[in-house]
Amino acid sequence: MDVDPQPVNGAASPPPPPKPAANPSAQKNFAVPIPNGSVPNGNVNGNDEAPAPPPHKSNPSSPVPSPIEDAESYKTAGNRFFKEKNYAKAIEQYSKAVDLFPNSATYLSNRAAAYMSNGQYEAALDDCSRAAELDPNNAKVLLRLARIYTGLGRPDEAMAIFSRIVPPPSAKDMAPTREMLHHIKSAKDTLQRGSAMSMVLHALDQAERLLGPGVSKPRKWQLMRGEAYLKMGRENSLGEAQGIAMSLLRNNNQDPEALVLRGRVLYGQGENDKAIQYFRMACSCDPDFRDAVKWLRIVQKLDRMKEEGNAEFKAGRWQAAIQKYSDALDIDPSNKSMNAKLLQNRAQCKIKLHQYEEAIADSDRAVSLDPSYTKARKTKANALGKTGKWEECVREWKAIQELDPSDNSVRQEIRRAELEMKKSLRKDYYKIMGLEKNADANDIKRAYRKMAVKLHPDKNPGDAEAEAKFKDMQEAYETLSDPQKRARYDNGDDLIDPADMFSSGGMGGGMGGIDPEILFSMMGNQGGFGGGGFRSGGFPGGAGGFPGGAGGFPGGASFNFGGAGAGSRQRGGFPGAGAGFPYS
Repeated sequence: MDVDPQPVNGAASPPPPPKPAANPSAQKNFAVPIPNGSVPNGNVNGNDEAPAPPPHKSNPSSPVPSPIEDAESYKTAGNRFFKEKNYAKAIEQYSKAVDLFPNSATYLSNRAAAYMSNGQYEAALDDCSRAAELDPNNAKVLLRLARIYTGLGRPDEAMAIFSRIVPPPSAKDMAPTREMLHHIKSAKDTLQRGSAMSMVLHALDQAERLLGPGVSKPRKWQLMRGEAYLKMGRENSLGEAQGIAMSLLRNNNQDPEALVLRGRVLYGQGENDKAIQYFRMACSCDPDFRDAVKWLRIVQKLDRMKEEGNAEFKAGRWQAAIQKYSDALDIDPSNKSMNAKLLQNRAQCKIKLHQYEEAIADSDRAVSLDPSYTKARKTKANALGKTGKWEECVREWKAIQELDPSDNSVRQEIRRAELEMKKSLRKDYYKIMGLEKNADANDIKRAYRKMAVKLHPDKNPGDAEAEAKFKDMQEAYETLSDPQKRARYDNGDDLIDPADMFSSGGMGGGMGGIDPEILFSMMGNQGGFGGGGFRSGGFPGGAGGFPGGAGGFPGGASFNFGGAGAGSRQRGGFPGAGAGFPYS
């Protein structure tokens, strides 16, 4: 950047100094009457001769500098400091020249250049705008003014100034302004489309690179950035939007747009009551601000619809609750956090109505909006279990455990789902006999008689398929007709691996990882553990045994219980062939 050493292009020059007299010592004598009759400049005798001037005034060896000479010397000194990049000193010298001639476009333009280089763009704008008013056709002043507007993040105004310059400025001079305009337009267009918010942030970053040194980000640009962060909807991005809102409010706590931005952040974080307060404050600052009114109504309506849905849910009116939650979902599709909660609530209603697939779909949508929303994942896991998709159910519970390892209830759900998965892979005795799981003893007998007549080998000689079905039916009936065997079958006791019960060094240290609830359900009311060993019938299935009959452990192996004074007890015949196992 350069400064003007002399007025250029017809710039307004300082006024010329007054023309000095031909002989400074020769003065025209004159007399002015005064009341006492004395004559100024006359001698004591009253003649017209002027008194002799003092010796230091009579023939000066050097003339006194004129104001224009002083101003030019200040400008010259300012130029020197400018070239040395001592911009503060340059401003000081140019200011002295401006003080002498405030309407000099040259001095104002030079000081504007120094202000720019010193990062004081607002002061530069004031000086250069005045210079352009004083000398509206000065191309150099106008070019400087356009650069100042660009440095301040006002490219539209810069382009308007460029259009006044004759001859037109070069493409190189206009390139930064055009680039800034391109990035800002790209950010606005992408923001309006509502997608690819990261591209909005990138465009704003590129535009901000073209700001002058020390220039604050324009308020409108900050609001655009805050809007982009809001539309991202993630926890971190909401925090970024909050920081922008608070920064703007520190500069002006009555800024309605900043108040609305702060309110929308709170709304996105689920703090609806606080959000409403900020929207009302914005309305107070500017009653005609439509954005504040719009968001106030949105949050109030959404709160009302959600509460109505919750009331229907508590009253057990599931379909009515679904309708309320669905209506609430249409109010503001952009609020990911709130909509995730509404979808999870609707999924709960659909589970109550046995609409499990729809509940899973709603849960998936909720998780897609908020991946950290474990409550929606739990709802999905429960719905998967209801549909019998136990393998997927186990995977979902394990994913939840990774998100929240401290939740002890999740470990229990994993064990329960794994057990149900094992149960689903074995023969389904109820399905074999065409029974519901709540069938009573009479239902079981009737189903058995009906199937026995139909599948008996005597009626189906040589039919291998009928023979296999008959054997499955007998196996199913043997289990379901015996209350104890049926209970163990329903509970999955026959599927528990005893190795799980004694892993990690036996029963000490928390039973080796077995779920206590499952263990005690196995024990039932048959005596449990006794002092110094097992009581008779300590576990279901026989004296001193484990599930599977009197023998105890599956597989026919034996197990020794020993200890000081306890002797040893050995039980063989684990569940296996003929040892009480439900099927071979």
